[in-house]
Amino acid sequence: MNPPASPRPAVLTRRGLIQKAGLGLLGASALAHVAPPLAAAEEKTAAKKIAAPVPPPELAPLNRFPRMMHEYFLRRVVDNERAAEARVAGLHSRGDAEAYVRDTTAKVRRCFGPLPEKGPLHPRVTRTVDRDTYTIENVIFDSRPNFPVTGNLYLPKKRAAKTPAVVGVCGHSQNGKAGGTYQSFAQGLARLGYIVLIIDPIGQGERFQYVDAALKPVKEGNVREHLYVGNPQFLVGEFFGTWQAWDAIRAFDYLQTRPEVDGNRIMITGNSGGGTITSWCCALEPRFLAAAPSCFINTFRRMLESEQPADTEQCPPHTLALGLDHAEFLVPFIPQHLILLGQEKDMFDARGLEQSYARVRRLYELLGVRDHVDHFMGPDYHGYSQHNREAMYGWFNRVTGVAKTQKEPALTLEKDEVLWCTPRGQVADLQPDTVLSFTRATAQRLQAGRKKLTGAALERAVVDVLHLPARTGVPDYRILPAVAGRRYPKRFAAHYAVETEPGILTTVFRLAEAAASFRVPRGSKRAVLYVSHRSADAELRDEPLIREVMAADPAAPVFACDLRGVGDSQPNTTGKQFTDSYGSDYFYAIYGLMFDQPYPAQRTFDLLRLIDWLKAHGHEEIHLVAKGWGTIPATFAALLAPAVTRATFKHALSSYGDVAAAEEYDWPLSAFVPDVLKTFDLPDCYADLAAKNLKLIEPRGAKSGL
Repeated sequence: MNPPASPRPAVLTRRGLIQKAGLGLLGASALAHVAPPLAAAEEKTAAKKIAAPVPPPELAPLNRFPRMMHEYFLRRVVDNERAAEARVAGLHSRGDAEAYVRDTTAKVRRCFGPLPEKGPLHPRVTRTVDRDTYTIENVIFDSRPNFPVTGNLYLPKKRAAKTPAVVGVCGHSQNGKAGGTYQSFAQGLARLGYIVLIIDPIGQGERFQYVDAALKPVKEGNVREHLYVGNPQFLVGEFFGTWQAWDAIRAFDYLQTRPEVDGNRIMITGNSGGGTITSWCCALEPRFLAAAPSCFINTFRRMLESEQPADTEQCPPHTLALGLDHAEFLVPFIPQHLILLGQEKDMFDARGLEQSYARVRRLYELLGVRDHVDHFMGPDYHGYSQHNREAMYGWFNRVTGVAKTQKEPALTLEKDEVLWCTPRGQVADLQPDTVLSFTRATAQRLQAGRKKLTGAALERAVVDVLHLPARTGVPDYRILPAVAGRRYPKRFAAHYAVETEPGILTTVFRLAEAAASFRVPRGSKRAVLYVSHRSADAELRDEPLIREVMAADPAAPVFACDLRGVGDSQPNTTGKQFTDSYGSDYFYAIYGLMFDQPYPAQRTFDLLRLIDWLKAHGHEEIHLVAKGWGTIPATFAALLAPAVTRATFKHALSSYGDVAAAEEYDWPLSAFVPDVLKTFDLPDCYADLAAKNLKLIEPRGAKSGL
């Protein structure tokens, strides 16, 4: 006998939900907008036109806790910094320092994940440019299969048989290696006698991943493309910073194939985003003899205090959970030669560089190589200014003896086209693989190899992937002033702030016909809990689903909540729009990833605590209703909370696999769970929730339109 088929979640349109609720046409029309009566003057006109309804006045958003997320993370980052300072201060011998370096190196390597296998470089020189004291070879090599890296190889004409070389990595210039600052240090080093290979990072110069038919970048410039291609990589367990560093490591490998290069004396430098790549190479590639990261090294505390969102590749996962900071990523490089470069007027707080330098210097001292580390603070704004370039020249000269002066020679910058390695200035012309195609292939491979999880095994997997902590007791709450006059489905709303963990207040409205500013009443065994997409306040006015659910079960009290970081606690930081690529939603989402607590996990925990709170007030059968962004934590909480007996989700994400495979997506980083596709996907959860009468209304794919 065949077993009975498992129940499936119903996928409904809005009309279907109305009919399911038994409202019929009358219910549907009751929910529709009804135009106001015609004005008397218009009734007398020959045309008898219907007057357009007058829109209601705008209501100021409720936003009681706009600094909550900032102060929450700042407290945690300060605690991390103090603990790191104490650990280094507690080292007193060479043995202590050696043990610390081993332990820290292991933690740092975990943040980057396993490195790929090294395949053939397939190097090719596409053009040679002859200049007075050097030549430039325009070079392409593959850092991964069919993944080309473009670079300029500067070869001094007067050089020894084997010459020290430098890998140069660019900051966030649109034209990459052709940018004036980056040409300057490459040409300056070449004129002093160094071989230099300067490469375009992914998403810059000739390596944009998203271009139009005319090969022009389409993702708002290079730094935003970094976020766009990097964020979905978390879903498959990849980190964009590893990809950027890997290109530089493969540039090192290419230099070792050149007969002109002294393979034992290869160094690396870069500024800003290039300073990031240089720092990550310090963490991953000890073969570099010396490194000079400029205008990057800081502390996460100083970055957070100044509300400076960093790129995806500048925020390695697990970092803060493992107690690491910028200084620790330099520790694996000891005892190699290191100079940290900064600027007094940098947007990055110069104190952060000085703190990191002091911590690293302490280790160099204990290991007997104090003269292998230094720092230089230029007088300028953010950038690889001549002061800083000359400090770098001097440091490399000290290590190699190539030149006796660190004074920068006279420079003559080239036009971009002279430095192009491809015919039209973009590798897209070569039809290579892209970061997207690698992410898509990885997602498909993971899906094919995943064991399907159900029941208790799926619940354990969700807890493990989200790193959910245990919950005990009933959370405390504040009674806030009641809300009225905001056009909710009922005249009033009691307003509460539930403390789901220290420093986090999750706000809840309870709809009522009478004014209420008192503790939560005990009442119906059943309750409806609505999880907002962006703002419970706005959605209580504008979202038809809430009224439909209320009509279907008029006896059940209705609660609506804003989980952390939206609505009542939407941050007002960073000076950018909340949903901007670098806005506050992204800002705190990326810090959550570094703490191994992605936003969906934090919000799931909030929601589970709210369910505990409702149960403590007698609501043991909860109909969990959610929209858009709110459906992500609602899915996980519905799966894990026995008190949730029904679930209705509108505009839920179809699957994480869809995002990982999509050319275009608009779900934010705050919706992503790192490594999730290694274990399960959202459809697995939806299938299990069919047992709780899950209804999926108008689910959305990677391009949600929300």
